[in-house]
Amino acid sequence: MPGSEQLDSHVAMRGRLNGLTAQYRDNIKYEEDFFVNSRGNKLFTCRWMPKKSEPRALTFICHGYGGECSISMADTAARLVHRGYAVYGIDYEGHGKSSGSKGYISNFSDVIKDCSDHFKSVCEKQENRSKKRFLYGFSMGGGVVLQIHRKDPLYWDGAVLLAPICKILDDMRPHPIVVSALKMISNVTPSWRVIPAKDMIDKVCKDPQFKKEIRSNPYMYRGNLALQTGRELLSVSLDIEKNLHEVSLPFLVLHGTDDIVADPSGSKLLHERASSRDKTLKLYPGMWHVLMGELPEDVERIFSDVISWLEDRVGSIATLPSGTANRT
Repeated sequence: MPGSEQLDSHVAMRGRLNGLTAQYRDNIKYEEDFFVNSRGNKLFTCRWMPKKSEPRALTFICHGYGGECSISMADTAARLVHRGYAVYGIDYEGHGKSSGSKGYISNFSDVIKDCSDHFKSVCEKQENRSKKRFLYGFSMGGGVVLQIHRKDPLYWDGAVLLAPICKILDDMRPHPIVVSALKMISNVTPSWRVIPAKDMIDKVCKDPQFKKEIRSNPYMYRGNLALQTGRELLSVSLDIEKNLHEVSLPFLVLHGTDDIVADPSGSKLLHERASSRDKTLKLYPGMWHVLMGELPEDVERIFSDVISWLEDRVGSIATLPSGTANRT
């Protein structure tokens, strides 16, 4: 499996992060792999591990629509590994380095199953069974996290949600007639890519270098949405909004107040309606959708909040003689 040379190539593609990743590189072991899902598609997975210590806990990344893990989430992974966490990512079918029609989601439940199956396979390894498990989702990935949790409510120890799509913006909520028409047409021509995808990078991301890196990332999908993809994204968004009360795991939700993609009021509703006893909402005035793409000083503040929340829930985990950690 690719190791340090693969990590070096990713560092080269993330110019803004050269200093940060170089600072942590000596303690990061990076590997990539593929597995074939139940529908015969080859899915890409990656992992970042501490080189010099046993991981204190496990974190599982769910990226946004059109995104990928190995490059765009490298900064997040480096910060988490630096604090002793193992980090695992997967590119959804049709995303990043995974096979499938690019940007196409035929059934959102398949995405949930693929992520859940892979993440649990990691958790159930002998060396990981006693470690705490945290889900980490950005944008649509936040919805993926919530659906994974609903699939098995007691399995996960917590979730970090950055600008999750929990509610459709009021001015973008389609009329029921439009929804019915979308369902009818998508049944006939599901892969027809006619839903416009505007270039929103300048409105969702502030840092110039980060914007440049997103645009140059060859694994990001930026084309039009297929009818079936639009139907699935709409359906799952409405389902999540309707069932926020079913969220019961500990969570931290972070959202910029000037986000024009994911409605910040959705995060407020999640915090209000979730049945979780342990729930935290962080709103950042003036920040946009891509919190990792804010100006460097603001990114530091955001990740400080993330790390603090995780540290409070992982605590001091003693290493057992066998080399495994004590989850309690």
